[in-house]
Amino acid sequence: MWLLYAFAYNFLFLQDNMYYRRKILLALLSLFGGKLTAKQLQKYLFLFTRQQDTKSFDFVPYHYGCFSFQANQDISTLTKYGYCQITETKDGRFYELIKDEDFINTLKPEDKQKLIDTKDKFGKLTQTELILHTYRNYPYYAIKSDIAKSLLNSSELEIIEQQKTHYSEKQLFSIGYEGISLETYINKLIINDVHVLCDVRKNAYSQKYGFSKKTLELACKGTNIEYIHIPDLGIVSDKRQELNTLADYDALFNEYKQTTLIDNNKSILYIRDLLDKYKRVALTCFEKDPKQCHRTCVANSLMQLPNADYGLKIL
Repeated sequence: MWLLYAFAYNFLFLQDNMYYRRKILLALLSLFGGKLTAKQLQKYLFLFTRQQDTKSFDFVPYHYGCFSFQANQDISTLTKYGYCQITETKDGRFYELIKDEDFINTLKPEDKQKLIDTKDKFGKLTQTELILHTYRNYPYYAIKSDIAKSLLNSSELEIIEQQKTHYSEKQLFSIGYEGISLETYINKLIINDVHVLCDVRKNAYSQKYGFSKKTLELACKGTNIEYIHIPDLGIVSDKRQELNTLADYDALFNEYKQTTLIDNNKSILYIRDLLDKYKRVALTCFEKDPKQCHRTCVANSLMQLPNADYGLKIL
């Protein structure tokens, strides 16, 4: 009976409840012979999504070029449910299908064709050739690469260098992660040359993938951004339960300014020190609308400090 239940659960997981993007991953693996290196999967997936109007996955520039945190997490989930396995060898990490099912025909016809086109166009490239193609044609995604210097010539490296943004002026930023992917969020930080991300949530936990402390910290580290959690400047969740009107938010933030900000002025001064040292610092919390988030109170406190020689930009 237990085996029957497990079979039924897995069947429904694929047919009905599985996120569509995970079906794309399974179809991609199947179409490419059931086994790919981690780097190959990321590159093929990237090239496939370039053909989509609404992209199934977003990417960031990372150690080996274009990288999707979400795809990486989805592979782990599919492994957990027994659809594929991950093996580590001297030649790198491999993803291999375990279940032999007709994954390609679970896709929308247009995505099925785009995936086939991707294989027809790039399927015969070696892993190195695949990486080179993405670096040369999408140079932004190579700006954090650990291997670009060993693969590209000086003129190609110069093109990649031109994709990097460097600012000398001091700047404070405010960013919320509501409604965007981890990749979109990290790209905003990269494009604005943010050096330090200050997380001002009381509890750095989120049900949204990518925004709990450990995952967000790793994503920042991999893109050369320092992550710092400052829980002293957060608001306990109990105080955020009945926020239905602008007046509710005003009351909450007035109390916050009169208590938490005053009691934790040392944390405000700490962020000011970070601005002096690193120049480009972002404050983050959940809410997209800064008017509905206490990080605006933190930002305003920083802007009101004596000799505040920096501006405030909302991302």
